Amino acid sequence: MSEESAKTWVEAEWADSLDEELEMEIDDLLVAKDLAFISEKKHKSPLERNTYFHELLRLQAELVKLQDWVQHTGEKIVIVFEGRDAAGKGGVIKRIAQRLNPRVARVVALPAPTDREKTQWYFQRYVPHLPAAGEMVLFDRSWYNRSGVERVMGFASEDQVEQFFNDVPEFERMIVRSGVRLIKYWFSITDEEQQLRFLMRIHDPLKQWKLSPMDLESRVRWEDYTKAKEETFERTNIPEAPWFIVEGNDKKQARLNCINHLLSMIPYEDVPHDPIHLPERVYNQDYERKVLPEHLYVPQKF
Repeated sequence: MSEESAKTWVEAEWADSLDEELEMEIDDLLVAKDLAFISEKKHKSPLERNTYFHELLRLQAELVKLQDWVQHTGEKIVIVFEGRDAAGKGGVIKRIAQRLNPRVARVVALPAPTDREKTQWYFQRYVPHLPAAGEMVLFDRSWYNRSGVERVMGFASEDQVEQFFNDVPEFERMIVRSGVRLIKYWFSITDEEQQLRFLMRIHDPLKQWKLSPMDLESRVRWEDYTKAKEETFERTNIPEAPWFIVEGNDKKQARLNCINHLLSMIPYEDVPHDPIHLPERVYNQDYERKVLPEHLYVPQKF
């Protein structure tokens, strides 16, 4: 392949990268007629689309550098994402992990505890997911379920919640003492914004899977969640692992601000790489490629 052809191919790959992000965003534009009243109420992002894409790709390139540094140095990083339902946690996690090696950057989103797990030490089911050297773990919700949904919905007793508040600072200090960088984000949105996002999910068949009975109940118990959040901040905002609040009403701004802040929290550096040279392919004149049966191929529908 000539240098010019290679350049053209790389440019095409970058275009595909933009298309990939556009596909993830375009569902926000597909508003059905019966959702017109929602789209009229939603604010317009002050970020131009081109600016957002440019900054996102720039920050994702820095995340790749961070990933290389984590592998090179054997660092261990845990990032906790908490916040109200529909606050945008999943969107930013997706953009952070989008271009990273899943063997290095793992996303952990645990389901409700099993009957067996309910009898264990509360933190036990989270411990196996903590990183080894050279790994980053992104918790899409975490042990803070106990001071949030479990408390508000009555799945944990007041004694269990109090025990959690007594234990979690020391649990996190133990994590940090073991050499893990622990960073905690809370995504914050307004009452009206959550209502609009829930309505979008209710009326959009591509998003209905995101709604659970717990999500719907959270609307009824908005003030209870607010009180639970305030006490969580008050009792778990420790110097070793402070909370950082991400304003989430504008999804694009929230993503860029969170990723930019995350990068600023870690003293990563460029890692030197040996030059990579693509070896020439070996051709065997005696080899004859077999013709495979046509039924093995996926039909060319598009």
